[in-house]
Amino acid sequence: MASSALTSKLEADVEIKASPEQFHEMFAHKPHHVHHTCYDKIQGCDLHEGEWGKVGTIVHWSYVHDGKAKKAKEVVEAVDPDKNLVTFRVIEGDLMEEYKSFVITIQVSPKSEGSGSVVHWTLEYEKLHDEIAHPETLLQFVQDVSKDIDAHLTQAS
Repeated sequence: MASSALTSKLEADVEIKASPEQFHEMFAHKPHHVHHTCYDKIQGCDLHEGEWGKVGTIVHWSYVHDGKAKKAKEVVEAVDPDKNLVTFRVIEGDLMEEYKSFVITIQVSPKSEGSGSVVHWTLEYEKLHDEIAHPETLLQFVQDVSKDIDAHLTQAS
């Protein structure tokens, strides 16, 4: 059984101007376009196996985090267009050097008042040992990526 001290979750909300559907579409069906919105952070997302937008699809991300080029191979665990939700499980790459498991969930909801949306990021992970830091800088990274994608989506419309 996993030690509760090693298993944890970080969450953050990012307010954006784009609609929930626009933002969800980028990660669910067009992750290979994300790098066009924030090339300084994400260099690419390649389809390894399956189809864009389908559960079970495997994708490779190339990104720069904390000043270092990194890679992640992820399987799409969930895609729910009704909830504008997508979940990725990291199965290979740099994160697996420090974490036994790492799951990223992105859910986008309409703002309660006015136009725009709220992107809710959830990072669920199990550290390999106590000396591993919680991925706060990665949480900040995904928030920054959200803002870059939003700027791209709202400028294009």
